[in-house]
Amino acid sequence: MSGRTVTGARTATPGRLEELADGVFAYIQPDGGWCVSNAGILLEPGRGGGPVLVDTAATHERARAMRAALGGLTPESPRLIVNTHFHGDHTFGNAVLAGPGTVVVAHERTRTEMAAAGLGLTALWPDVEWGGIELMLPDLTYRQGLTLHQGERRIELIHPGPAHTTNDTLVWLPEERVLFAGDVVLPGCTPFVLMGSVAGSLAALELLRKLDPLTVVGGHGPVSGPEALTQTEEYFHWLTELAAKGRAAGLTPLQLARETGPGPYGDLRDPERLPANLHRAYAELAGEELGSALDVVSVFGEMVEYNGGVLPLSHA
Repeated sequence: MSGRTVTGARTATPGRLEELADGVFAYIQPDGGWCVSNAGILLEPGRGGGPVLVDTAATHERARAMRAALGGLTPESPRLIVNTHFHGDHTFGNAVLAGPGTVVVAHERTRTEMAAAGLGLTALWPDVEWGGIELMLPDLTYRQGLTLHQGERRIELIHPGPAHTTNDTLVWLPEERVLFAGDVVLPGCTPFVLMGSVAGSLAALELLRKLDPLTVVGGHGPVSGPEALTQTEEYFHWLTELAAKGRAAGLTPLQLARETGPGPYGDLRDPERLPANLHRAYAELAGEELGSALDVVSVFGEMVEYNGGVLPLSHA
């Protein structure tokens, strides 16, 4: 990969808890950029214990901070940790948050991809203080869907097909109408489908509309409502049209990104993701299978070029 890695000073902005329904908390980590992800804490209704976590955090320090936030709600260790996909900013903290007997749950491909990726994410931002991360793989995997029961609460795990990655899990609380969408929805942030699918993301968003959530917790960014689904759909429709025109004109994804820029989405975080998303759109226009493997290292190099020769900052 070409370019120079720049991480800047550590900001370590602490996460904050937002109660969305009785015993349902979003753990929001500002500012939502690369590797600064959100999570969820679900306490057993009427009891306050038996917590279920949705994702963890990227670094040892941030996972410890989330553990402290959990400790302020309940003295009990998590019964379950659900990982929404394999990326390390959502999974590296598993071992820090887990207690004796904690079971990690994810889609079957999440376990495979986590094992294959290892701690490779840390190489992209070597100046980040990752700490003593121990990879903790899922113990329990599913293929299409899985229902968890937490006292009287029903927790639906739904695999929507290729979207942000090939192994996403949507965590849906039907009674509370709260959706933990992982990185399938990123309120205020540029979507990222280098390892997923544009068409698959649109199909996933159609599924989410049918669920009819009141509250949407994306993998990054602020807590939102269903308007986040509309904004994400509009981005992917724009991207698809842009890719079709650029491909017909004989432009590479990087050339097209340079000529076009972020268009109406310049106010979203992480606009340097555009070349990567265009690579995915080009692959699908060429008839490749949704979620097929692309050259991630090469495309990250193009994002570096598009971003002026540096990787975007990460405050993980």
